[in-house]
Amino acid sequence: MSKITIIIPCYNEAERLDVQAFLAWVREVEVDLLFVDDGSTDNTLDILEEMSAQSQGAAQHIFLAENQGKAEAVRQGMLHAFSAGADLVGYLDADLATSLVEAERIIEALMASDKKVAMGSRVALIDRDIERTPTRHYLGRAFATFASAGLGARFYDTQCGAKFFKASPRIMAALENPFITKWVFDVELLWRLMYAPFEESPYSGMDFMEVPLKAWEDKKGSKIGMGQTANIFADCMRLMTLFAKK
Repeated sequence: MSKITIIIPCYNEAERLDVQAFLAWVREVEVDLLFVDDGSTDNTLDILEEMSAQSQGAAQHIFLAENQGKAEAVRQGMLHAFSAGADLVGYLDADLATSLVEAERIIEALMASDKKVAMGSRVALIDRDIERTPTRHYLGRAFATFASAGLGARFYDTQCGAKFFKASPRIMAALENPFITKWVFDVELLWRLMYAPFEESPYSGMDFMEVPLKAWEDKKGSKIGMGQTANIFADCMRLMTLFAKK
């Protein structure tokens, strides 16, 4: 049986963690949760410790002494999970904008395929419940167009916070060093898998799949807002330096 772990990065999430949803899910499915407390200053760590105890270890956690940002929290969590023997590792946002049920759909699709990476995709079809503000939708489409052009592959949604990866030497190499970007590290990770000059064979566009979500909710309290526009723009400049090297 494959060992599957989902990384949940957390920074001051005490008011938003749906503890009962997480606990109910790990009791029903053969998937582990690994919460990465990114130096929280509220009682997030206390909640994670209690959750771990109630789940009998199915919901584990690690603690970063200093806040290092979501990119580093995800990287540390993925390295920890793969090093512990996971065959498939993914990550979700702590607010469950992409639900655990949707995560299960993505995992099943990836496990049933010969692909190496599966990504949630927020496609607002008539029979889907995708709740995004118009501003976030159109900014997201503009960024996805930029990212896809830079990566040389037709990704529809590079920024959905639900991505899953099968274990391989290439993904371990891609996670070895901290990301140079903070807000758009997802795209940097895709670039590393496809183009970084590691010894391990690079991934091609055919190694990826996008799974259209049936539901996604734009949760209140997101730490990404208009105030981060300058930071995201700076990250895009960093991405452009990477794209030039492919």
